[in-house]
Amino acid sequence: MFRYAVIGAGMQGTAAAYDLARFGDAEEIQIADRDPARAEEAAQRLNRMLGRSLVRPIALDVRDEKAVVEFLRPIDAAISAVPYRFNPLVARAAIEARTSLCDLGGHTPTTWEILALDEAAREAGVSLIPDCGLMPGLGNTLAVYAMRRMDQPRHVRIWCGGLPQRPRGPLGYRLFFNIAGLTAEYTGKAVFLRQGRIVEVEALTEPETVIFPPPVGTCEAFVTSGGTSTCPWTFQGILETYEEKTVRYPGHLERIRLLAELGFLETDPIEIDGVQVIPREVFHRLVEPRLQFPEDPADVVVLRVTCEGTHQGQAMEITLDLMDFYDPETGFTAMERTTGWHAAIVAGMMARGETPRGAIPVERAVDPERFVAEWLRRGIPIQETVRRPLQIHRP
Repeated sequence: MFRYAVIGAGMQGTAAAYDLARFGDAEEIQIADRDPARAEEAAQRLNRMLGRSLVRPIALDVRDEKAVVEFLRPIDAAISAVPYRFNPLVARAAIEARTSLCDLGGHTPTTWEILALDEAAREAGVSLIPDCGLMPGLGNTLAVYAMRRMDQPRHVRIWCGGLPQRPRGPLGYRLFFNIAGLTAEYTGKAVFLRQGRIVEVEALTEPETVIFPPPVGTCEAFVTSGGTSTCPWTFQGILETYEEKTVRYPGHLERIRLLAELGFLETDPIEIDGVQVIPREVFHRLVEPRLQFPEDPADVVVLRVTCEGTHQGQAMEITLDLMDFYDPETGFTAMERTTGWHAAIVAGMMARGETPRGAIPVERAVDPERFVAEWLRRGIPIQETVRRPLQIHRP
């Protein structure tokens, strides 16, 4: 039995704690938040769902590094579900506390900062695994799973999106996580591996049509930043291609491009009537309430991974399709489940000693076969399609 901690009692953190309670062989789970009321609300909800008092709320400000160290000391494995800018601080505290830690990541420069702690983490005997979530996270793990199914993988492509089950509002979209994370994806550059070389590609470019089974149907996909994380560097020299695109309903990209071209996503301050304002912050304040539809929480997550290469001398393509939906029984959205449960599975693997010591990228730290076996226990299927050339058998 293990003692877990989840730092951040928001949507994904609460979903991760629920999964640890069900599948993590948990003796106790402490869920911490700067807001004591939020931590208390999350713990009460989880204990009510579980039918026992397993989750304990804790008031904790992650900016107090000493307090974080003391909080983590008795913990076997922890999840950081706080905004990514705090993850390096939490990682340093985890090393001092000698507690293994994974985080929800999503910001590649911050991930590199955590990976620079590799030697200190190995000396402390702990695992630090950033970028556990949906994308980066689950998609990257499934990519490695597909790669290992063939002798010589060449090209990996990923499509991922969290969508309302019915297009909503002015953008045909509903906000499923912090809006600052959304606008960060829509700006900057993605890092891909193409023709064996690491390249940067502008966000909101290279649109394509992609079709999923009902009820999702025809969607558009386009480049956003951050999803590939460290994978292009990890797989350089092994793959020719590693890239990922975000999936939305048709028409979303055109509207976002218009807003970007009009300057709403810019971060340089401008002066209005003598007051300095940041356009992106104004955009956040205006748009966030217009992308929330609490009366209709039903969402769907689509994730498709393709890997092309050769196996036993023959061309081969493996496609992995995952689709998940809002669960009315628990109230967890598909985004919460697919994000929080990836982190929870990794935390369970850390607690059981199934991950290497040090600060290691998720695509190297997590055994994909072991992960998929755990994932399928959650009742979310992964559809695998294998395509090979026709074999001609002569008499």
